[in-house]
Amino acid sequence: MSSGKKLGIASLAMINVAAVLSLRNFPAMAVEGWGMIFWYLLFTLCFLLPTALVAAELASTWPKAGGIYAWVREAFPGKGSFITIWCSWVNNIVWFPTVLSFIMVTLAYAVLQPLLGDNTVFMAVVMLGVMWILTLFNFTGMKNSTKFSTLGTVLGSLVPIGILVVLTFLWLGDGNTSNLGTFEASSLVPSLDLNVITFAASLVLMFAGMEMAGYHARETENPQKDYPLAMFIAAAIICAVSILGTWCVGTVVTPEFLNGSEGLNGGVVQAFQVTLDGLGVGWLITPLALMLAVGIIAQLSTWMMGPAKGLAPAAYAGDLPPLFRRTNANGAPVGVLVLQAAISSCFVILYLVLDAMHINGYWVLVAITSLINIIMYLFMFVAFIKLRRTQADRPRPFKLPGGRFGMWLVAGVAIVTLVFGFVFGLYPTVDLDPTMTAVYIVGLLLSVIAIAVLPPFIIARWLRKDSWKPSDEELREFESQDAQNCSDNGS
Repeated sequence: MSSGKKLGIASLAMINVAAVLSLRNFPAMAVEGWGMIFWYLLFTLCFLLPTALVAAELASTWPKAGGIYAWVREAFPGKGSFITIWCSWVNNIVWFPTVLSFIMVTLAYAVLQPLLGDNTVFMAVVMLGVMWILTLFNFTGMKNSTKFSTLGTVLGSLVPIGILVVLTFLWLGDGNTSNLGTFEASSLVPSLDLNVITFAASLVLMFAGMEMAGYHARETENPQKDYPLAMFIAAAIICAVSILGTWCVGTVVTPEFLNGSEGLNGGVVQAFQVTLDGLGVGWLITPLALMLAVGIIAQLSTWMMGPAKGLAPAAYAGDLPPLFRRTNANGAPVGVLVLQAAISSCFVILYLVLDAMHINGYWVLVAITSLINIIMYLFMFVAFIKLRRTQADRPRPFKLPGGRFGMWLVAGVAIVTLVFGFVFGLYPTVDLDPTMTAVYIVGLLLSVIAIAVLPPFIIARWLRKDSWKPSDEELREFESQDAQNCSDNGS
């Protein structure tokens, strides 16, 4: 590996911060009051760090295209790898409308018309418009998408959070009272009723993406030493910034607003509005809201391109039609990008229909996305355990320390956390009578099966054709590019 390819600890840490940190989660967590600190710390230790460390061992040992798909395929050839990459792709399609709703409300504040966030026509135009404009932008290739993501993370996430922290302290210094109330040690322990536990189950989704830096484990000077240090730094930054940002929102915004229909999507920008108005500079809401919108749009762009390209290895293995491996001159998977935008547009319409029926479409789609994500991560951790046993002698540039005990401790904690998330993620986040609760659980479970489990089963059992397999020349070219990527990453 050439010196130009090496990543420093700080650079590696920031890759994960950019992938995981999201302001969109702050309002939902702020509802939990001081108890949000407990949940952030718990899921950092039980899910965030285990995911990063296990992904590092897998990625540095099997640095193949496809990420989780390649790792699961190594452990279970032909069994589980296809459903894993399918879950990785399709969960984003279901998740996109929840991100688009945040963008929509933020842009409504940017044009000084917050009430537009309840206007169905405005919602549809913005959500579908952003979806398709970003899809066309991603036709220009991964290089432009990455640049936009990096710039957007800094200008649209880190800078606004810093500004919000300063504004919150100035707001409190002006004599205002925190909506979180007085801090007491006992307030760190959250109530453990079913609604709170159900909400906590969705935190798996809030911290998803920590495995991304695992692809860069080989690009460090000393993977065994530098990578875990970088991951602890990244986890600390993500956890600390999330707690600080959530504290700002909970301090400034009233519980009534956060618990209302606009709270989930408008909580962050409302915190800016309240502090700016209190300091007599309310006009600044327009540029700040635009910065927030740019940040979340940049993150959405990254998640549009990454999983779409991630389907290519499955297509070259003959698991998917040729459409899923074709790219344009810029290397962008145009067919997949258009397909996912079309399907996600249907979920946007579903979101708007549920909203019109006074059903919280946000939490329904978040629940479905979380459950699909959990299936994917369960396969990853089980594959990690299997490969430790079946390929124990394979050299590992980064190896999770602690031997068998370390393996079972880290993977075991993560698997228990994921099972917890799946079981309680099936329950509604609001009180329903027993009959409606049962209908909700069955409906959610059937939705997950229909979206994440049945399609790969049907494709593998009845639709797969020999004609889907690439020619020898195509396969050699793909394998050559994959080998070159491994070489560039220090294999």
